[in-house]
Amino acid sequence: MSARSSVAVAGVGTSRFGRQPERDLLGLAWEAVHEAFVDADVDGVDAVWVGTVFAPAGVAQRVLRAMGITGVPVVTVENACASGTTAFAEAHEAVRTGRYGRVLALGVEQMSTAFAGAITPEATDPEGRAGLALPALYAMSAARYLHVGAATSEQLAAVSVKNHAHAVHNPRAQYSGRYSVEEVLASRMIADPLTVLQCCPTSDGAAAAILTPASGSAGEVVVRGVALRSGTPWNQDSPHVWGYDIVRDTAELAVTEAGLDAVTDVDVVEVHDAFTIGEIVTTEALGLVPPGDGGRAAATGTTALGGSHPVNPSGGLLSRGHPLGATGLAQIAEITWQLRRGCGSRQVEGARLGLVETMGGGVSVLDGNACVVTVLESR
Repeated sequence: MSARSSVAVAGVGTSRFGRQPERDLLGLAWEAVHEAFVDADVDGVDAVWVGTVFAPAGVAQRVLRAMGITGVPVVTVENACASGTTAFAEAHEAVRTGRYGRVLALGVEQMSTAFAGAITPEATDPEGRAGLALPALYAMSAARYLHVGAATSEQLAAVSVKNHAHAVHNPRAQYSGRYSVEEVLASRMIADPLTVLQCCPTSDGAAAAILTPASGSAGEVVVRGVALRSGTPWNQDSPHVWGYDIVRDTAELAVTEAGLDAVTDVDVVEVHDAFTIGEIVTTEALGLVPPGDGGRAAATGTTALGGSHPVNPSGGLLSRGHPLGATGLAQIAEITWQLRRGCGSRQVEGARLGLVETMGGGVSVLDGNACVVTVLESR
């Protein structure tokens, strides 16, 4: 057992995800934090880490003030899509080292009022000046996979079919539905070859986790390992598409820290599937499936509920939604519920070990801004 099993996820909570411009950040955050407090059976915390990307300055103190959480250290972190799990990693370290006894990690984002469509590229990056938004960046990876025969268009679509079907059983998900591969491929083109049903939606939401020292009680969900890395320069030296190397390297650190032989030891996985190609690349980079098998795994049911390596039972970012700062902690909540056997019709039977991968990107030259990989275990 890793020394890091001294930290437990005592409580989790999320808001419902969706396009909710009529709501505010305070209401979204309250929904998630209140549920986490009730779940953990606590009435206060010693410190707070908040992950958000586009919220206004002071948002952490503003939403916490509304919940009566004042006077404690509050730290806001921004790490692109990995902001929420970065907050979780830092909260975990604070408890593990004994700096604080009970820590809240909160992620919150309201995308519907920040952007009309895709996230505006950063003009100081060459890609930004060229108008290369993230859908186009992922589309380039998808085009590469198609070109070298590492995936087919039908296999890309199969990821969407799978994750939308999983979300049918998740009442907090933004979208769900039974789609065919043909329907996914026929939906509106966003960035060739990615159609609208292969892209995550604009989402609002919040998610929270409370971390405490582990008590050793049966059924307790503990942190076996957690790793955080920033991207390194990505150029012709890498044979892989953008995002592969940072996920692989971060996963290796987390798996080693967790004391596992391989990622395939875990029973259930939540990955960053902002676009269908993202799940395919990530399952390969994690080592969950061999290189070139990510698309086939989705198409044959290997990564579906009931398969040997279930991925994104929540519906993933494609269907649950992707409010950037909240996404990683929503993944943590899903795996925590899975390990507690509390997911109803989307429950992965016998789940004891779970893994969360969140990767954020967008900075020119780097192979992603940041990646966090976390391994959780039910005692």
